[in-house]
Amino acid sequence: MSNVILKNVKKIYDKKTVIDGVDLEIKDKEFMVLVGASGCGKSTILRMIAGLEEISDGEIYIGDKKVNNVHPKDRDIAFVFQSYALYPHMTVRENIAFGLKMRKIDKETIEKKVQEAAEILDLTEYLDRRPKQLSGGQRQRVALGRAIVRNPKVFLMDEPLSNLDAKLRVQMRSEIKKLHEKLQTTFIYVTHDQTEALTMGDRIVVLDKGHIQQVDTPEEIYNNPQNLFVAGFVGSPQMNFIDGELLSDKYKGCTVGIRPEKMITGGDIKLSATVDITEMLGSEKIVYFNIGTAKCSAKLAAEETIGKDINLSINPNDIYIFNKNSGKRIIL
Repeated sequence: MSNVILKNVKKIYDKKTVIDGVDLEIKDKEFMVLVGASGCGKSTILRMIAGLEEISDGEIYIGDKKVNNVHPKDRDIAFVFQSYALYPHMTVRENIAFGLKMRKIDKETIEKKVQEAAEILDLTEYLDRRPKQLSGGQRQRVALGRAIVRNPKVFLMDEPLSNLDAKLRVQMRSEIKKLHEKLQTTFIYVTHDQTEALTMGDRIVVLDKGHIQQVDTPEEIYNNPQNLFVAGFVGSPQMNFIDGELLSDKYKGCTVGIRPEKMITGGDIKLSATVDITEMLGSEKIVYFNIGTAKCSAKLAAEETIGKDINLSINPNDIYIFNKNSGKRIIL
């Protein structure tokens, strides 16, 4: 079993609590994504699981073993860093094999494991090249290969695609998902990119200021956010938030949320606004405007004609309602 359990885990730096009592269970063979803005604590959690950061309180289990005081090399994990951390003077073959050589694995086994990893990652023809002769995507695959040959219980990945250009990131997202399906082991993946989280994770942990805001499937996170933070963080463009008084007396005293794609031209609640700017995105366009003091957007089909003034409407079934003070979702 390669499940990972965190029980009331805390991390305190210089009397400041950065991780505040996190409880989380990551299932065996699950692809779990930790997502949140910079400074939310996601990388700190990953490093505590790896043993690279000491925990201030709580318990961490990998499989059935409590690992609070277990050295990183004995936790049976593999860590893939944001910077590929490859040795520039070594070939791809030597980089992938390095960890195994340090463990005194015999040469025949090392070569077999390197060849297997290279085949999985489509690196066979590059084994005798050095990192400077590779593209960014190829270097990231080498870093993944170095992790694969160790056959760990758990893969930990800290923003591994952030140094790649947009097109390569999309390609590598699908490659990492395929890798997870092939290896059938537990992946814990950190990113600040909510699109990355939605497209890759079996489940997503949304973090803010050291607290878990919601843990759920991508579909549930998007369609049923539990609070204002999750609703605003997940989705592009982000959810529109409007004071209830501006929308209708029915929603008075609350904050109303509407996804941009739900701002339509034939619903029950009518809205009129002046267009600020329009962005064309090929098959669709994003229209930005204000409703009262709220900055809003609508995602419309590219062929829709938009003038300076826009008339939109909302179906009440597409409205999210939040408590203004606590931020918690209100289910009517």
